[in-house]
Formats: sequence, C-alpha cells, structure tokens
Amino acid sequence: MAEPVTIAALGDSLTQGYGLPAEDGFVPQLQAWLTAQGADVTLVNAGVSGDTTAGGLSRIDWTLTPEVDAVIVALGGNDVLRGLPPEQAKSNLDAILTKIEERGLPVLLAGIDAPSNYGPDYETEFEAIYTDLAAKHDVLLVSNFLEGLTRIDDRAMVMREHMQSDGIHPDASGVALIVEAVGPVVLSLIAGAKP
Repeated sequence: MAEPVTIAALGDSLTQGYGLPAEDGFVPQLQAWLTAQGADVTLVNAGVSGDTTAGGLSRIDWTLTPEVDAVIVALGGNDVLRGLPPEQAKSNLDAILTKIEERGLPVLLAGIDAPSNYGPDYETEFEAIYTDLAAKHDVLLVSNFLEGLTRIDDRAMVMREHMQSDGIHPDASGVALIVEAVGPVVLSLIAGAKP
C-alpha cells in the first residue's frame, strides 16, 4: 500500500471554515471531493481565521511537519480587508514559498480577486502578486480562490444562496462551488507530490 499524500492547507478563515459546521468547511469538503476522485490524500487544516500573510509566515515553520508532502497556500484576503500594502503581502508570501521550496515540496498558490475599493492601482498590484510569485517559484496557481463563486454572473443570487449573512464567507453550498473549481488543480498538486 502506498502512503497517502498529506497536504497542509495554509490559509485564513476561508480555509479554516469560519461560521460552518466542521464537516462543511473547505478542507473537509475538498477532502471528500478528492477521495471521490480516487485520490489517496490526507488534508491538514492549517487555516486560522483573521490570518494575514504575516500570520501565515509566522506559522509556516510549524505547519511544515515531516509528514507534509505538499502545501496549499491561500492567504491575502485579510491583508486586503485591512488595506495593507501589496508589497508587504508579496514579501510575506515570497518568504512562505521559499521556506516550502527549501523543503522540496510542491505548492498550490491560491490568489484573491482584490476589490476595487482601494482604487484600481491597489487592485492590480495585489492581484499581480500571485501570478508573479507563481512564476518565480514555479508553483501551481489558482488566480482566484473564490472563482467557483465569482464566475457566476448573478451576484445577488450568489450573495443570497451561497454566502453567510456576513456577505464575506461562503456557506456550505458556496464552499462546494469553490471546491469544484479548485479541486482539479489540487489533483495536479497531488500528482507532483511524493509521499
């Protein structure tokens, strides 16, 4: 029997499963989706609500336990919510990816669709972080972690049917849409991992 691939999902409330029963969060739903695809994988939830890229950097060393074979990095949303400088987030994510690279582990970097409320320059600069770093570190990229929701044109329906009442966090059905969009790239991550 081959060992299952162990993936650590380093992220914030979206990874952690904020406001949802444990089984409805991103990690358990992704685990179930991957298992249904026949993947032999164990996901570790390393999501902390409210975490910024700086918080992720402070935690990366103890997230990379010996059993971890690959990492999903999904951070940056809280940096944007706080209006933190894009160059700071880029520096933190760069350092996180470097530490993972030093361990020789494959990575899936998940970006965010930055809102335009800080102006178009901030939005453009923030979104470019992920494509730039994915190219620099040669890692898999999902440019928008929430793509499963944002690709639906009817925003009002998405807010009503797939989001929690705070309007920020997806509900269980919203998480399922995110998993459907991200899942195929995670299968590629698994294919590149060595248990």
